[in-house]
Amino acid sequence: MQQENSAGLARSIWQRCAGALPGLLSGRWLLPAGVASSAHTLLIGRALRAFCDGFVAILLPAYLFELGIGMWQVGVLSSATLLGSALMTLALGAWGHHQDDRRLLLAAAGLMCVTGLLLAGLSQFWPILLVAFIGTVNPSAGDVSVFLPLEQARLSAAADGHGRTTLFSRYTFTGALFAALGALATGFPDLLAHWGLERLTALRAMFVLYAVVGLVVFGLYRQLPPVTAHVDAARAAPLGPSRATVVKLALLFSIDAFAGGLVVNTLLALWLFDRFDLSLAAAGGFFFWAGLLSAASQLAAPLVARRIGLLNTMVYTHIPANIALICGALAPSLPWALGLLLLRALLSQMDVPTRTAFVMAVVTPAERAAAASFTAVPRSLASAASPSLTGALFAAGWLAAPLVACGLLKIAYDLILWKAFSRFDAR
Repeated sequence: MQQENSAGLARSIWQRCAGALPGLLSGRWLLPAGVASSAHTLLIGRALRAFCDGFVAILLPAYLFELGIGMWQVGVLSSATLLGSALMTLALGAWGHHQDDRRLLLAAAGLMCVTGLLLAGLSQFWPILLVAFIGTVNPSAGDVSVFLPLEQARLSAAADGHGRTTLFSRYTFTGALFAALGALATGFPDLLAHWGLERLTALRAMFVLYAVVGLVVFGLYRQLPPVTAHVDAARAAPLGPSRATVVKLALLFSIDAFAGGLVVNTLLALWLFDRFDLSLAAAGGFFFWAGLLSAASQLAAPLVARRIGLLNTMVYTHIPANIALICGALAPSLPWALGLLLLRALLSQMDVPTRTAFVMAVVTPAERAAAASFTAVPRSLASAASPSLTGALFAAGWLAAPLVACGLLKIAYDLILWKAFSRFDAR
């Protein structure tokens, strides 16, 4: 009876998911007025990739468990994916501007396809770890792949002024929305298992789907006109008067990123599986609603910042979110844990758009590109260091420790940030 109920839930959420995708991707609602039509292709590609990220991040620990891989290895693999993405992005920044960005996007889509096929076919930890390091798997809620800077460069050239700001907002919102929809697809393996397919085979099928979507993205990006990326003069300007401010921000952002890496989606799903024996379908439903709340909060963040300021928005929403995370880690029952984690999802991402805007506000215009790079790279590297620590703590039986540590570190980051930069706050 329990298996039938699980299969029924899986079938229901899969039908909702499959029914929503065509309508959301069709039409031009994604594209602001006055923006080049090529941006529509990029937004659809972002939506498809986010959909895959949404289910892979949750299915990955379940898949690795089916292969006999333990908690600590899941953490190491999550660290490897983040580190590989960070190093690939660094390489792209150093040498990518010499290449046609369309060709690089096609190469990234091809890598996505190969990543899915290899993960579907491999069974041993070390080969899977290598694929995770060089591939495009994303264990976190946001996009950390090599696609991100390439797509953003294209989008920057597709609009000007306010249209560009709106376009980037749609890009971020689209990613969050379709990652939430992708979370619903985690119930699909239960549906396949109900139809008689072996569970491991059903999980492998999802990575084949990931590869197929990579192939679709490859076809989409073939439609893009070849444009060679040009380096803006302001981009070449090194840090000058704002160097000390940017260095301080980079160090603080690294603390925040290290803390966030302790509870990436893959590890949070692992915690829910082990702590409450949550099914894949139920986990998918939770991450769906968490993703929707996160997407809504990112739309609300600019409105809140207009009233109370960028820094206050970051701090005043982040601290309650992390208190909710700590309480959720110690919650005595599943309903309490899920409720507190959903509250965290509603508040925790409001600092994402405001953080970028704040960095741009406290440096001179000529230093903005350099400041963005200088603050982003340490964040990527710091976030890659912590998932393996979470895996080790989980394996030792300290299930609540990573979540509590994440919340406490982030609260400390918020307080230090507010004390150090409150005089700089802007709206």
